[in-house]
Parts: sequence; structure tokens; C-alpha cells
Amino acid sequence: MALTAMQIYKSLPRTNCKDCGLPTCMAFAMQVAAKRKALAECPHISAEAQTDLSEASAPPMKLITIGAGDKTFEFGQETVMFRHEEKFMRPCGIAVKIPASANDDEANAKVGQINNSVFTRVGEKLKVSLCAVCLDGVSNPAARAALIAGKSNVPLILMSESPGTMKTALDAVKQVKPLIYKANSTTVEDFAALAAGAGVPLAISGSSVEELAELTVKAKNKGAANLVLAFDTDKPGETIRSLTIARRAAIKKNFRALGYPTVVEMKGETPESETVIGAMFAAKYAGILMIDYCEPWELLPVMTTIQDIFTDPQVPNTVEAKLYEIGSPGDSSPVMFTTNFSLTYFSVAGEVERSRIPAYISVVDTEGLGVLNAYAGDKISVEKVVKTIASQKIAEKVKHRKLIIPGLLPIFRAEIEDTSEWKEVIIGPETAREIPAFLAKVWK
Repeated sequence: MALTAMQIYKSLPRTNCKDCGLPTCMAFAMQVAAKRKALAECPHISAEAQTDLSEASAPPMKLITIGAGDKTFEFGQETVMFRHEEKFMRPCGIAVKIPASANDDEANAKVGQINNSVFTRVGEKLKVSLCAVCLDGVSNPAARAALIAGKSNVPLILMSESPGTMKTALDAVKQVKPLIYKANSTTVEDFAALAAGAGVPLAISGSSVEELAELTVKAKNKGAANLVLAFDTDKPGETIRSLTIARRAAIKKNFRALGYPTVVEMKGETPESETVIGAMFAAKYAGILMIDYCEPWELLPVMTTIQDIFTDPQVPNTVEAKLYEIGSPGDSSPVMFTTNFSLTYFSVAGEVERSRIPAYISVVDTEGLGVLNAYAGDKISVEKVVKTIASQKIAEKVKHRKLIIPGLLPIFRAEIEDTSEWKEVIIGPETAREIPAFLAKVWK
């Protein structure tokens, strides 16, 4: 039976110390009761109270950590079925596989490619989260695992269906706390013993959701507490159905046997199909995507999907409303303005940078709305633009009085010229991608 907030509150220190990140102990108790916080996040709760309440108050999906030290990846502890209900908590990770057929030089090169797969989009760094080492067929599994562990900048997944092979490799790298992938109905007890002994997480696969639930109970009884539900994409539609059933059982029914995050191994025949399938499973409901390829053109669409899905829909994605200098602008450089919606700003800034023409970009506070939405919602006006530009003292930085405005706001032109010192207002392009050609043509 689920605990109420008052039952949890009575077992808390009730000091309102705020060390949990919330203003009061009652607020924390309400979050625990709603399965949005773990009881262990209160640093002052007594061991006795934690023992009495931990199982009943635990979030519906366990938080799992792969790795150790500064190379870790956390996933799980999701609380909702749909993003609009609140938000998804921890972004899906991408794991790139190093095939058993690779020799040491090829494996080294693949690790280097994984380490360098870091991209920046709308001010956020996107990267590959894990390195998956295929061991079945490798002549020396321990040496291969140790080699990758020493070179990789990200946590490891050890891949083998043989308990003997897995033990050999795990003994060599257990200090980095890899994920063991994967146990099935015939190997679950052996793998669970390995995971429990090394204190590492274990992925388990089953022929059905029902069998998977049975196997997690077996593994837990063997001492493997940190479990991951493993799926593949041989039958994508069936896999999505199973993922949805497992998540609903955990979150809506508090069914502990399926209350674990997931890993989905891609089985795309080409990089293109792998990308499409990966984006699909990032939305429903993979915690980790295991892929074969590592080309930027394949990774970025999936990373972009993950980034978009795992933003908080209740919090506008904004940049600071201030004057930004792109390149090293001088007193004859162009001046333009845009909104403080992150995607809008970074799109504009990126295209200005691509134009190789240094410029000033004045960012107007529109409460995180893009140009058209801000205009429709009365969050941007000529008066606000003029006041913002004046407060940022842009006129002191340039000797001209030319201002480029978004092409979607041509109606602002005459009024800005009439009410400000910017006497030559130039209507810019409607989309950011047109900026380089536009600047090359009009700014000489």
C-alpha cells in the first residue's frame, strides 16, 4: 500500500533544513509520496526510518548508475508515461558498440571516434554516453576489456552471453563498474552472481514481458539489485509494445519486478535505418540505445531527438537577454536583434558566425518565445526592442545607425525609424539559413 505524505513526514527529521533541495520537510514528503523523490535524498533521515519506509516509498523505477568516478551514466527513476504530464527526468544515452571482429588497432580507433563524438547544439553539449565492448569471439576478453577501459572517456558495457567470458572480462575491469549485458533464462543465476559479487548493474532479456519480470525477481533474489531490462529491435512494433507495457506496469501499477530502466540494442541493417529506429526508441522508451555506427550524420539526428524530448516542457528554453558579440565586431559591424528563445538565438548566431562577418546581436526578452510566437503573444513590441537596444548601449559601439530586424517583423520598420536613433532599418531574412547570403549582399 502506498504511503501518504503525512506518514512519510512523521518519519523525517522535520527540521526544514533544505538539504534535499526543497523548502520544507513536508514538501519533500509530498514528492516522495508522489514517487518523484527517493527517501534516500534526505541526508538526515534515520537508518531505522529508511529501512521501514524505503521499499514502500521508493520511486517506481530504480535509478541505475553505470561507471565510477568521473565517468558515470545515470538513467531510470522516471515518473511519468508522457512528457506533457511533467517531464522526462534523465536523457536517453547512446552506446556505440566495438565489434568482436575488430583487432586492437581498429578497437583503439573506434574508441577514439567515440571520445571525439561531441557536438554543441543550442548551447548544450551532446555526446556518446557509453562504449559497448563485444566480447564473444575475442581471443582475450580480459585484455580487450582492459584496453577499452583504459582508452575510453565514457563508462563501459560488457557484452557477452557466456558467463565464463563475462567473468574473465569483468575481473579485469570491475573497478570501473561496467554494465553486464546480458543474462537470459538459462544464464540469469550465473550472471546475477557475477553482478552481485562485483557490485555492478546487470541487463536481463526475456522472450516476453512476463518472463522478464520472472527473471528480474530471480536475479534480485541472487543479490543483483541494480537491474536493467534489455530489448532488441528484431520486431520494432512488438518491442515498443513491450517497452510501453513495462513502463506502465512500473509507473502506473508500481509493479516492482519491472521497475527498472531499459536498454535497446539496435538491429538496423544500414546506418540510415539504425538512425530512424534509434530516434523512434528514444521517444518510447529506451534508457540506452546501443548502436553499431558512429558517424556524426547518424548520431546527430538521434541526439537532437533526445535533446528535444528530454527538455522540460514547463520551463522555457532561453538564453540571457543581453548584447552578444559574434566574432570580433567593430564600429562598422552590423547590428541585429532576435528573441531569447534558445533555438532562435543559436540558429541566428550560428549563421552569423558562418557568414564570417562579425556582428552584434541584441537579444530581447520574450519569455522564451520565438519571433512569430512572441509577436502573436504580445511579448515583443517596438517599444520593448527600442528600450532593450538603448539599455544595451549598442549605439556607443558603432558609428552607423543601421539596424537589421527579423524578416518576420517588417511591420516594426517604420516605427523603429520614427521612435529611435536607428534611422535606417533593414528588413532581414525570414529564416536564419539565409543570413550569410543576406549579409554578404547588403553589408559591405
